[in-house]
Amino acid sequence: MSETALGATIYAIDSSSLMDWQARFYPVDVFHGLVARMDGLVLAGLMLAPKLVREEIEIVGTAGLNRWCDQHAEMFVPNADVLERAQAIQGLFPGLLDPKAEYEEADAYVVALAESRGGTVVSQETSAAEKRNPKRTHYIPDVCRDLGLPCINLLGLMRREKWSF
Repeated sequence: MSETALGATIYAIDSSSLMDWQARFYPVDVFHGLVARMDGLVLAGLMLAPKLVREEIEIVGTAGLNRWCDQHAEMFVPNADVLERAQAIQGLFPGLLDPKAEYEEADAYVVALAESRGGTVVSQETSAAEKRNPKRTHYIPDVCRDLGLPCINLLGLMRREKWSF
């Protein structure tokens, strides 16, 4: 796992983690301190996501999460920056794509971004082997495992950063 010159890990975050943060597990009206910590990672340049993540959130995210993303536009990396590697990942792992998706998915772009920055993927997805009836053969953790990339969920990020509330 690569780290920045100051020893901090770069995190490439998936829309699932951002949505679960604000809409499911750690709502901002209860976890005020988490907002400040997430803001700090973005401001330090340590939390990034491809613009496709932003596009997914615009479609299915809450109004509050959309406002937060608007306030942190600097975290969203142009898709073109990782396009070539994302396409290669999709070619290596065709089972990563949801055949019923109505829009371009960000998963391969998140993995490509983490790989290109020597970072860690943050995703709430679980591997195909952990699902009762997986709809696909690969999910983000499966791809990360096969590529040798670290992959954690949001709680794992909090633990890695040694946050407590």
